[in-house]
Amino acid sequence: MLFVLNKISMEKANFIKIEAIQIAEDFNIKKLRADFGVEPHSSSPSEIFYNLNRKRYLYVFDYGVVVFANYSKPKKDEFIDFIKDYASTNLYLDFVEEYRIEIDESIPKMIIKNDFVSVPSIDAAVLKTVMLNIAQSVALDYYEALTDELITSSRIYIQELEQRGKLSISKINLLKYIGKVLNVKNSIVDNLYILDDPNLVWDNEELNLLNRHLKANFDINPRFRDLDYRLDIVEDNLKLFTDVLNVRESSRLEWIVIILIFIEIIIALLFH
Repeated sequence: MLFVLNKISMEKANFIKIEAIQIAEDFNIKKLRADFGVEPHSSSPSEIFYNLNRKRYLYVFDYGVVVFANYSKPKKDEFIDFIKDYASTNLYLDFVEEYRIEIDESIPKMIIKNDFVSVPSIDAAVLKTVMLNIAQSVALDYYEALTDELITSSRIYIQELEQRGKLSISKINLLKYIGKVLNVKNSIVDNLYILDDPNLVWDNEELNLLNRHLKANFDINPRFRDLDYRLDIVEDNLKLFTDVLNVRESSRLEWIVIILIFIEIIIALLFH
């Protein structure tokens, strides 16, 4: 009897598998839209949402994330190869999130669970809300990895300061490191708008509930606060290394001045 009930339930329900992937640091959304050859369902300067045939959906964000819905692996791989031409820097790291939407006509209203959401019927607003939150989660994964890398690399220099009282890294390499830190920090700060709630949930109570639940499910807000804390650590380290560089340069200039004065004294003694 239980088997029969499960079978009936499965027959009533359809599933949309959603997968978000951080493919690049950023995309040229304007050029992608012009070249893709399909009219989007909706778009803005920072994102494009496509409702394609065979119940496939595609959501592309300018911060380098693509979200697929109902995509087979060959179709997904084909699009990834295509969109790489519109990326400034392609990534080859495993930043992926998955979720699913269950379409069950037997339920009267939306039911939200931890790893899926059930709806009586599917529409673009529900899809966009789910796909947006998954994209935000993947982007946070990427930014967390970037800040972890910066903190780990800076820890080596801090330990050297503690043990030796100086840095052995050359001025050029130290400047390169400072430049890398600034580049990553600016990239993260520029894209923090991704955490904003979509406009479509503001006037819809059910979508607003879905959006809040998904944010809680993916720990969006706590992870953002943790990321902000890590950025503060990175900024403090950056100030430390900048101060060390300034002290080193000041010391070098002082020695140059002392040497020049010494040479001037020697010359004066030799010719007088």
